[in-house]
Amino acid sequence: MSLKPYPPSTDRRALSFPAVHPCEAISQATLLASLITLSQNICNFQSNSFITQRRNAKETARQITILLLFFQEIQGSGSVIPNDVVLCFSELHLTFQKIHFLMQDCAREGSRLWMLMKSQYVAAQFRVLIRAMATALDVLPLHTVEACGEVKELVELVTKQARKGKFELDPDDERQVKHVHSVLDKFERGIEPHVDTIKGIILDYLKITNWSDCNKEIKFLEDQIRGAGAEVLSCGVPEDFRCPISLELMTDPVTVSTGQTYNRASIQKWLKAGNMICPKTLEKLTTTELLPNTMLKKLIQQFCSDNNISITKSSDCNRNIARTIEPGSPASAHAMQFLSWFLSRRLVFGTEEQKKKAAFEIRLLARSNIFNRACLVEMGTVPPLLDLLATDDRTTQENAIAALMKLSKHNSGQKIIMDSRGLAPILKVLKRGHSLEARQVAGATIFYLSSVKEYRKIIGENPEAIPALVEMIKEGTTCGKKNAVVAIFGLLLFPRNHPKVLEAGAVPALVGVLASSDKADLITDCLAVLVALAGSVEGANGVLQASALPLVTGILQSATSRAGKEHCVSILLSLCVNVGADVLGVLAKDPSLMPLLYSLLTNGTPHAAKKARSLIKVLQEFNEKKTYGSVESSVSPQRLVHLS
Repeated sequence: MSLKPYPPSTDRRALSFPAVHPCEAISQATLLASLITLSQNICNFQSNSFITQRRNAKETARQITILLLFFQEIQGSGSVIPNDVVLCFSELHLTFQKIHFLMQDCAREGSRLWMLMKSQYVAAQFRVLIRAMATALDVLPLHTVEACGEVKELVELVTKQARKGKFELDPDDERQVKHVHSVLDKFERGIEPHVDTIKGIILDYLKITNWSDCNKEIKFLEDQIRGAGAEVLSCGVPEDFRCPISLELMTDPVTVSTGQTYNRASIQKWLKAGNMICPKTLEKLTTTELLPNTMLKKLIQQFCSDNNISITKSSDCNRNIARTIEPGSPASAHAMQFLSWFLSRRLVFGTEEQKKKAAFEIRLLARSNIFNRACLVEMGTVPPLLDLLATDDRTTQENAIAALMKLSKHNSGQKIIMDSRGLAPILKVLKRGHSLEARQVAGATIFYLSSVKEYRKIIGENPEAIPALVEMIKEGTTCGKKNAVVAIFGLLLFPRNHPKVLEAGAVPALVGVLASSDKADLITDCLAVLVALAGSVEGANGVLQASALPLVTGILQSATSRAGKEHCVSILLSLCVNVGADVLGVLAKDPSLMPLLYSLLTNGTPHAAKKARSLIKVLQEFNEKKTYGSVESSVSPQRLVHLS
């Protein structure tokens, strides 16, 4: 029996992909043979067949060529394919059908002008389908497949490339689309376009060189126009156009200080809830300023225009996207749910070796997308992973804590960890883990747990948590120090944790990092924590006693990041307010400080400029009063508010 998954190109409209999913009862041999044939058909497209989308088509064929070698080796071995691999292959088969349709359309005779005008949408379809391929490959259990190590490494490489591939609109295609719009605009205004412009599009770029080809193009365009009224709104919104928070199409994209882009309404809601970290990268936001991303907004508007999507219609589409949360398809969702259930059973009932492998698989799966994490949490993997933390095997402990760290990014994962009394075993790994890697990952897990407001109090009340994090700042690698610093920053969002952080010796540890590290991002993180601590009298005195003042002024002079300079000014201002004359006297004698502060008024962030302006006024008042012999011991916070 042969599998015929797709009709001839003449039986469907252009840019529609009526793919069918292989039936559940299909034999492994038939599925694999059909997958190989389909891959060969995609790879057999010649590069000169494509007038537009050449780079995207070439890259797609290159990736599938590598997978073709993988499929052929499995076929040659004659081995039995495990059921979970069959599920992944079925999903790949469905995606490959759609890719084949797309390649047919790009090379279709008589459709060159149409494909040029739809080039933005076509590029987006390449990106969506390659991401779907990556999703299927992410859950492929390579270790259960009989293939040589070199081929498996190539498959892993393709998976990474497919996940990160941009598949953007070709600049030449984009330029020619603008020329076509210019020609059409002139026709509408009754102006005859220059003949060389038309020749450049029709003859030179699209290679339409005779009347026969021209008639085919006209007939194809007429067919598309007649059928346009019957087309259904498609919700294939490119991932880059979706807000990372809501997963909805962004109507007003804005960029935050970390460089990530979100829909304005979503990020404003996030900030209003008191969160000062980037939802995607989890870096600290140095400012709440939101910069409009006008270029992305234009691309989204063009996408909506190309696909007849109005802003009002897109809300319904967005709700569908939000509900799916990237499962790819129903088959992919069921496969992931089954795999999560299987791994959960292995963690509970398997041998020690099987538990180790299950933890490793969860570690890999949980890093790919939100849907995977949701399935793994829902199927009960968190409690047995917590039990594995007590193992004597170093590798098992590393896999278990790494898997938990990934699952702690999910809201349900955080809740189950805390409800299962998982804080204690995680802290045990943080303090006495079998390896430095396990201890560092435990610190990162504490950070994710501290992103939940009510958990900050619980973690802070544990007498071991904050001291263990401070110890990691002192002894950890650069990665471990960073994890511990950001975890402490998260805990400081609960004000009652401030005295505990000071008592644990965090300030000397942070100052030690500032004095010894050359990592700009780690230095910036340490400064951000000192900003929070210096806001109180006790914290400011602790910073001063740790001899941080000359370090901070030195970093202000040498820092290249705007965030680092802003943190330095904030610390100096807090020291002036909470300590007073001793600090003011030192700063007033530093001849390099005033020029740096004035430069921030024009080159710094709005928040840095505000802080610099306040500090300048405080120092000016100090010098004036010193001249008249009436220096005060501290600066009034009320007057500081007035000054700023």
